[in-house]
Amino acid sequence: MEGQRLAQQVKFIIEIDKLKQIHRQTYLTDASRHENSVEHSWHLAIMCMLLLEHANHPDLDLGRVIRMVLVHDIVEIDAGDTFIYDDAGNGSKAEREQAAADRLFSILPADQGNMLRDLWEEFESAQTPEARFANSLDRFQPMLHNIVTHGKSWQEHGIRKSQVVAKNQVMETGSNRLWDYISTSLSDAVSKGHLLD
Repeated sequence: MEGQRLAQQVKFIIEIDKLKQIHRQTYLTDASRHENSVEHSWHLAIMCMLLLEHANHPDLDLGRVIRMVLVHDIVEIDAGDTFIYDDAGNGSKAEREQAAADRLFSILPADQGNMLRDLWEEFESAQTPEARFANSLDRFQPMLHNIVTHGKSWQEHGIRKSQVVAKNQVMETGSNRLWDYISTSLSDAVSKGHLLD
């Protein structure tokens, strides 16, 4: 029994290494290349620790938020990364990700698979204060990278400020302060010609 449990855990650990091959539309802050989903998740985990004080609810379970951001993109191993501004891709995203979650989390022993699946579902539903803050950081990070890279990804895809606001204003549910920071930065990006008005 113990041997089987360890074998399942190791199989999952090997499987999730594939997340390093999933590239996002977000550029590294030096604009040299696109980040991968593991780099994104690691960055969010550090951001959780540093930016927790800016959450709308000050008494969040930090460990839970970190676990959510580390797990939230595992499904991209099967489903791929869906660019936030890709309306067609987002139409099938939920179905693709549910199928991926079914397969990936079932690799683990049931108790651990259920634990990770619960964290993923909590993140996706964004109903708890922890999930809302985790989702806010998930939106904040790529916008911050675009601001630092002078709108590199936005310009490549012809993204307008109205699209950025429409897709990301939900950040307010997790952190008004971070949304205010980004809102000011978006206006500055437009004035500098890094983002279409």
